Amino acid sequence: MWGEWDTVDWAALRHNYGSAEDVPGLLRRCAGPDPQDAERAADDLLNNLFHQGGWICSAATAALPYLVRLAAAPDVPSRRTLLGIVSRLVSEAGQVAEQWLDPGWPTAWERALPEVLALLDAADPAVRRDAADVIGSCPSPGELTLPALLRRWEVEEDAATRLDLVLALGAAALREPSGEHGAAAGALLRELLDAPEAQTRLAAVHAIAPADPGLPAQRIGLLLEAVRDPGVELWQHTSTVESGVQGVHHWTAALLTGPSPAFALGLLDDHPDVEQRIGGLARAGGLLAGWRSPATALLPRLAARLDDPAAEVRFRAAELLACLGPVAAPYADEVAALLGDAGVRDTRRGETVAEAAVWALARMNDPRCVPGLIEAGARPRSGFASNSAHYPRSADWHYPVLPALHEVVGHLPDHAGLLLPMVLGRLDAAAELHVLRSYCDVLADWGPAAEPAVPHLLGLLEDDRAWTAAATALAGIGTPGGAARELLSARSRPGDAHAELAAWACWKVGGEPGPVLEALDRTLTADGFPRPALRILADLGAHAARYADPLRMMAAGTGAWPRVEAAHALWAVTGDTETAVPALTNAVRGLAEGASLPVMLPAVRHLARIGPAARPAARLLHEVPARDQRLGSSGGWRGFLEDESIRAAVEELLEACDVEGLASRVRAPLTPPAAG
Repeated sequence: MWGEWDTVDWAALRHNYGSAEDVPGLLRRCAGPDPQDAERAADDLLNNLFHQGGWICSAATAALPYLVRLAAAPDVPSRRTLLGIVSRLVSEAGQVAEQWLDPGWPTAWERALPEVLALLDAADPAVRRDAADVIGSCPSPGELTLPALLRRWEVEEDAATRLDLVLALGAAALREPSGEHGAAAGALLRELLDAPEAQTRLAAVHAIAPADPGLPAQRIGLLLEAVRDPGVELWQHTSTVESGVQGVHHWTAALLTGPSPAFALGLLDDHPDVEQRIGGLARAGGLLAGWRSPATALLPRLAARLDDPAAEVRFRAAELLACLGPVAAPYADEVAALLGDAGVRDTRRGETVAEAAVWALARMNDPRCVPGLIEAGARPRSGFASNSAHYPRSADWHYPVLPALHEVVGHLPDHAGLLLPMVLGRLDAAAELHVLRSYCDVLADWGPAAEPAVPHLLGLLEDDRAWTAAATALAGIGTPGGAARELLSARSRPGDAHAELAAWACWKVGGEPGPVLEALDRTLTADGFPRPALRILADLGAHAARYADPLRMMAAGTGAWPRVEAAHALWAVTGDTETAVPALTNAVRGLAEGASLPVMLPAVRHLARIGPAARPAARLLHEVPARDQRLGSSGGWRGFLEDESIRAAVEELLEACDVEGLASRVRAPLTPPAAG
């Protein structure tokens, strides 16, 4: 073997990091006597040849036969990792576009397939499982792979390997031509739906489902019995799934599309295994992250988990009620009972159940959250983060995390008087500028309710590091004051950094608009205004009418955010709806089909503010409030709030435009069941 690969011109081949001249050395190390070094070399090969996928490089084609031969050698310590590389490569080869597939790969795989099929008879059952995984992932037609899989099935005794074989049989039977063994494989899989082993029945459903997508919904009882059976742990030893309870829950839930809560409700039934109970809440969260309607059925079951003996279960139940917010309000008393719960999660931050309860009550606007927030603000470290965290949106997965403390209090203007001392204390203690800015933004969002903070903010105006955050807060509060005007005016001179912000804030606290316009003049370029200036222009209204032409130009531009902000500013300063409404309507067009981008929420709000002239957008979006699928671009708790905000904005638009009475007809509020 060594002599063969020495004849390959590796330096002329490419992988993810350039020249493949390092591949022969890595292959040799994979076969070396040191198991740890062999695994490190195999990991390097995985990174070089596959990395994050997206293409099949020329080095992968050349390395394939040697990867397979090394995996076949019992004395190679990294043989399973090498088979894992092969599995990823063959799976990726079946998915990438032709332009990203090395031309030599199909022939190389065709030659390697017999050697992979032979590994189904390896002495080590783990290698047999890996081989079944590779065969299940490969694009080869069933007529080439089914005979070996069926032969192995007849003699295989290892339980985990049998599961991998069932999944491989299902995948192979779908790849035409399947040959004379296709019908036999299909019949076997159907028979296995009644197998004595619960996990074999589960594997059969997974194997058949791609060809019969209605089967999982018909066999929910079978699915629940299997995934809640102690034998579900067997999947951890498979090569295809390699997951414990929660992973199998998620994998199986993916078979069931749509908003039906039946599977999640079954998982939420009581179970002696805490991992099962956690898994049930994880699936409920995944379903709720994608759909609104399941909340009605799931709410009582979530509330029932608030007194679970496991802290992680109680935390997750409270956190999900927080995500649902107002519709979970009937369970506020049950949540409040956890305010003294010191149970701690086994996570890096060590969030407590009590903190999840505080967050849930805050989402319900329940005043019982206030003492807990004040206490959290007084501690140097809590389960509430100091930084905002953003998670990707997922249609079937939920991230059970708490927001940052400033994100919680920012939604509670009704309790500003009680929370203000804590917020000011956080401002004093802020060692990092982003923390200070976050709490100044809270004060700005609270508006006039934060007026007692003005003296504190005046002190920050004299701090070169913090003054912009303080100016934003003062502008949001809007309380006229000579001291603030004097300090802000001093920072709005020509040449001063952020002079337009200082001049605008000065105007907001009782100053004149002239200095704002002069400062904005200095930000205008041939391409228009920067985005922060666009918001100031919109706020100035008719005072900024002289900027109509550059705003009209920007409203017809290409960037989504500048176009939306410029269109709004144009309308605000001139009343021009002929330009503004089409630009804003184009920005929200995808929302009618369920797409949601961050720019759409402000665009809808701007349209609602415009009113009746925005009827074209209202007609376009009139069905949005009735959509069951959640709208938003984020995951975790933020996705739920985005969904609420978008729907509320659309309803405001419909009401403002009175589109044939649709505003009253399309609202579809969730009706929570009575507590108790």
